[in-house]
Amino acid sequence: MLTMNQFLFNLFQTTLTQLLGVLGIFFVFGYLLYFVQNKTQQIYRNTIGWKGILWTAWIGTPIHELGHVVFAKIFGHKINDIALFRPNKETGNLGYVNHSYGRFALWGRIGNFFIGGAPLIFGSIFLVLMFRFLLPNGQGIFVPIFSDLSTYQLIIKSITNTLGALFAIDNLKSWPFWLFLYMSFCIASHLAPSKEDQKGMYKGLIWIILLLTITNAIFLRFNVDITNFIFKINQFLGIFIAIFTYALVISLLHLLFASIFLFPFRKK
Repeated sequence: MLTMNQFLFNLFQTTLTQLLGVLGIFFVFGYLLYFVQNKTQQIYRNTIGWKGILWTAWIGTPIHELGHVVFAKIFGHKINDIALFRPNKETGNLGYVNHSYGRFALWGRIGNFFIGGAPLIFGSIFLVLMFRFLLPNGQGIFVPIFSDLSTYQLIIKSITNTLGALFAIDNLKSWPFWLFLYMSFCIASHLAPSKEDQKGMYKGLIWIILLLTITNAIFLRFNVDITNFIFKINQFLGIFIAIFTYALVISLLHLLFASIFLFPFRKK
């Protein structure tokens, strides 16, 4: 018979393992993309000024905001106001979606996590679809998605497949490739959840943790561990790992190009 302390420790360990196993990739890639995005935008501000961001924002921001709209609808939120692209130099905002939900709507509260992270998911999928349908060799991007590999192997294979497919000789000679590359920069530059988005994600995460903890407490009371059942979701996470990896690669390329080509315009 487990003591109360042992039971609480098992409950904490089980819930934490499940959260990291299922939601961990969203936090890891979300942070990495947010970091790269901020560095890239900082280069623009320190060289050609705030308006330099707009050359990617006019495409990237509407897709970012549409991600919020789609997931807000999925989780039953009401859209109160929306601006897909409305740059404001004073606040730094480029667009917004104002949404709300019923006071006692648990589904809506949980949805805050996914609505906040929606641009990451929606924009990455949009990016992959462009890759797939706009480039002649774009079908190669789906190879790692359906491979039975570990997370580490999947990330490595995703990077090598993306770079190989992107910079194939035939692509470099084709003007649609350069149009595709520009649009990819636009989307990838505005994928990461903003600080406001992150606040919404944490609000939803609290309810996810609470619900998962209660569920685990009930099952562990009867000596049943549902971790393996929850981890079955991981077979679908390979898709998101691949997609987020592609987005991160393109974001890093944008950062590299901005660093090189805007270096002569740096402000002293």
